[in-house]
Amino acid sequence: MFNLVLFGPPGSGKGTQSENIISKFGLLHVSTGDLLRAEKKAETPLGLEAKRFMDNGELVPDEVVIGMISSKIDANPDAKGFIFDGFPRTVAQAEALDKLLSFKNNPINLVVSLQVKEEELIKRLLERGKESGRVDDNEEVITKRIKVYHRETSPVAEFYKEQEKLVTVEGIGSITDIFDAISSKIEFSLA
Repeated sequence: MFNLVLFGPPGSGKGTQSENIISKFGLLHVSTGDLLRAEKKAETPLGLEAKRFMDNGELVPDEVVIGMISSKIDANPDAKGFIFDGFPRTVAQAEALDKLLSFKNNPINLVVSLQVKEEELIKRLLERGKESGRVDDNEEVITKRIKVYHRETSPVAEFYKEQEKLVTVEGIGSITDIFDAISSKIEFSLA
């Protein structure tokens, strides 16, 4: 089993590149954002709790997210592996994910970090908000999410760097060029 974390700030292209990785490498997608939005849309108790945090640009509590990830893994025992998109967002979450995956004998193999400048992130997210109608893609929430990312999520890169699992990819350019760079990193890790 091959487990990959696709890492980067909001608007760095994780969702787009996840689709390409899934298609080429046959990994199952674990997007905590998608899982949480689905719960929110279904108005489950978990979804309503998550909505309160998400609408304010805050992170959903770790135990909620780890439980959802564990369920997703357990529901797919024959998977070639998983791509984690948007998670872990804190060092505590990275430690919890490592513990969960160690318990399941399926550790993280590679962490790909997409590097994009803040001005480009804001531009992309505002455009996504116009196209998708997502209420959390407005300038105030975007700016807050980027600040939260730098304060709480950037340290996750160092956590995986210390484990020698982190590689970086420039997230500016054509989708194809970025994907080719990511693919070469994955193929090297699989070799």
